Amino acid sequence: MKILLLGKNGQVGWELQRSLAPLGEIVALDFDSTGPLRADFAAPETLAATVRAVAPQLIVNAAAHTAVDKAEAEPDLALAINATAPGVIAREACALGAWIVHYSTDYVFDGSGSAPWTEDAPTGPLNVYGRTKLEGEMAIRASGCRHLILRTSWVYAARGSNFARTMLRLAAERDALDVIDDQIGAPTGADLLADITAHAVRMAMARPELGGTYHAAASGETSWCGYARHVVGFAREAGQALKATPEAVRPVPTSAYPTPAKRPHNSRLDTTKLRATFDLTLPSWQSGVERMLAEVLKR
Repeated sequence: MKILLLGKNGQVGWELQRSLAPLGEIVALDFDSTGPLRADFAAPETLAATVRAVAPQLIVNAAAHTAVDKAEAEPDLALAINATAPGVIAREACALGAWIVHYSTDYVFDGSGSAPWTEDAPTGPLNVYGRTKLEGEMAIRASGCRHLILRTSWVYAARGSNFARTMLRLAAERDALDVIDDQIGAPTGADLLADITAHAVRMAMARPELGGTYHAAASGETSWCGYARHVVGFAREAGQALKATPEAVRPVPTSAYPTPAKRPHNSRLDTTKLRATFDLTLPSWQSGVERMLAEVLKR
């Protein structure tokens, strides 16, 4: 099988190069790829030619405009990358009879209530990022192509910058940290998402009726404050010299840190459908974060 992977240098894209390798030949591209083939999502009209040239059986789209606050200032670019480009790719996939895997977000919901969001819950994005990601989902469905859309939350990886690294840096500099405590979700590793993808793709390509939209996130829930406390506590136990203790990570409301983009308070995702359909057990968010920290701290 030939696989076209788009957004290869992002956190999820990097892990997908590993997880998809046993499934077939991977053509991995990004916006800055050199050579005749490129994947510039800021110029969606160029993507059709790339898909036609590769002629894959599977397209995995890990590219996205994920700078949530920046998207408020550049909505046209966010729309091109998050919605128009996936629509172009999906139409080409449909013409080829190929499958497409696309990643979406908890930000398609308005964050109300406290119950985990199911796949068929009403959407209501609060910001440009969430709105354009939802439009991307809709474009893929409208194309008629065979697809898996995986909505996830609070993605991190050992590679590149992430929330945990920021907390470690600040905890080494300060005696106390103020961290938001009224946004609830599940930190989800890019490695876990990549492994879920490979497993789901194998099953769905053999049983096309399994295509559709699924929620994919680590199990359990926490706030950003709880996440930070866990990071600081694990790092201190691992011998890191930090000024702040977990108890010195203080809870504050979202209003303490005004941002251009409004964030949902409830980012809980119900993963029942994914687990039942693909016979998966999703690990706790703590275990994934600890695995990532073990890698980060040894560097």
